[in-house]
Amino acid sequence: MSDPLETLTKRIEELENQAAFQDGLHESLNLVVAKQDGEILELKRQVNLLAARLKDFGEAVPGGGTEAEIPPHY
Repeated sequence: MSDPLETLTKRIEELENQAAFQDGLHESLNLVVAKQDGEILELKRQVNLLAARLKDFGEAVPGGGTEAEIPPHY
């Protein structure tokens, strides 16, 4: 039969290894989330710029406004 102290020591070492692994995993996931947050902010900025350009383009083109037109066959 195993010594209870030895068994407890092994269990503690296992728990410490698991905690170290989880700390590393947590840190790497945190870096990924931070990177994705920056990418999302950049994408939002680009979408807003494109929306503004599309609005300007629609206003500059004759008949490109947002008003509803009656089709010619009515």
